[in-house]
Amino acid sequence: MATIEFIDQSLRDGQQSLWGMRMRAGHILPVAEAIDRAGYRIVDLTGSSQFEVQVRYCRDNPWEGLDLVKAAMPNSTLRAGTRSNGVVGMGRTPDSIVELWVRTLAKHGIGSLWIFDCLFNLDQMRHIAGVANDAGMRVSPQVMFSHSPVHTDEYFERIVRDMAGWDGLDTIILGDEPGVLTAERARSWIPRMRDAAGTVPLEMHFHNTTGLGTVNYLTGAEEGVTIVHTAVSTLANGPSMPSTEATLDNMRRLGHDVAVDDSRLPEVAEHFRAVAAAEGYATGTPAEFRLAVYHQQLPGGMTGTLLNQLRTYGMEDRLTAVLEEVEVVRAEMGYPVMATPFSQLVGIQAMLNVVNEERYGVIPDENLVYLAGHLGPHPGEVDPNLLDRAFSSPRGKHIQENPPPQPSLAEVRREYGETLSDEELLLRYLMPGPDVDAMYAAGPIPQRIPTDVSPHTRWVRDLVASTTARSLEARSGDVSVTLRR
Repeated sequence: MATIEFIDQSLRDGQQSLWGMRMRAGHILPVAEAIDRAGYRIVDLTGSSQFEVQVRYCRDNPWEGLDLVKAAMPNSTLRAGTRSNGVVGMGRTPDSIVELWVRTLAKHGIGSLWIFDCLFNLDQMRHIAGVANDAGMRVSPQVMFSHSPVHTDEYFERIVRDMAGWDGLDTIILGDEPGVLTAERARSWIPRMRDAAGTVPLEMHFHNTTGLGTVNYLTGAEEGVTIVHTAVSTLANGPSMPSTEATLDNMRRLGHDVAVDDSRLPEVAEHFRAVAAAEGYATGTPAEFRLAVYHQQLPGGMTGTLLNQLRTYGMEDRLTAVLEEVEVVRAEMGYPVMATPFSQLVGIQAMLNVVNEERYGVIPDENLVYLAGHLGPHPGEVDPNLLDRAFSSPRGKHIQENPPPQPSLAEVRREYGETLSDEELLLRYLMPGPDVDAMYAAGPIPQRIPTDVSPHTRWVRDLVASTTARSLEARSGDVSVTLRR
């Protein structure tokens, strides 16, 4: 029997799936010591989307928060992630900025980097892996599982075999973001990926959207994969990961040893339960098995995002039509893997097709960039009629003929300020200036956020954080407020 190692996803993918990335350093610090001493192989902490939410919606300086968490968890290897060619948003980011992002994460104590690219730009992924290695980080590229006529076992096998030949890899991650790896497919897919990886260890990062992530972890362990991603029970299940508690128990019942001290888990789970109650966030509950998940392949939270967008048009009753359109759009766009950014790109296009009652009457710039091939090779054939529609307009032709610019770091500094720190330069390049200004104006981030606040107090706090206006009037039920700065 093997020793099973755990990578904690409570602070990154767990809260991303259930809380919309609203976890702040002040939520983490009260239980940082318990997490630090639990014995995780790695604690996955952050990524560029988390940075964006911290700046734009929480007014927290994410670099300051990262430093505080790192200081509070001296025994843990902290992980962050990046797309190979994108930081914040759904488009293409200049290589100079992606490289600076990786180096600056390392400077702030991130010891492990996972790299993903749903189009599998392997040369670009390998380049970023080299940047991370040079910065002293352990590197783990991820293979994103997907169902489609394109994504066969042979397709994934070629990718894993290529990655296994890179220098300096710590592991390769087998990822199932939408939770669509069936138990039957897992029994063939996992051993083939293991054989393709050779001597490079594998990690399993399977979401529990249909409840099968937990089952597939057992299959993986039987096939010799000994590193699993889980979240503490409060932040597990549903669109999130399998729970640490259940996975520990399952592995022990199979006769495996586990490299985690589970005596620390109740404290962490209860703390985040209190945070969820105070902030109005969800806690994870096991999900029923639904075939629709395998057809739409939307990762956690995307269905809710589409529903919220439909509400802005007063068309929430069209959600079923949008979800059906998602399947069609994905096929027409060449079957991209349904994870960031393509779950968003496909989902938004499907919604626009339904709302406007004219398919592809509106095509966002981000989709035009993808269709033009600027983000990487299309996995499958794109519908020729879609390509004709996309590039028949002046805007489409312009994007097709003009790849996203690749300014050097020196050119970026000349535009944004020669004296800016690396940290501030990244924030100002990647996010709207007024949001960054408001973040700095907010001052030091809170290191402990009360969990015994009333709903009305939380509502007022969120109002203040959501706007830079000098005055605001708002009403919630029978409570009205007037705020002035």
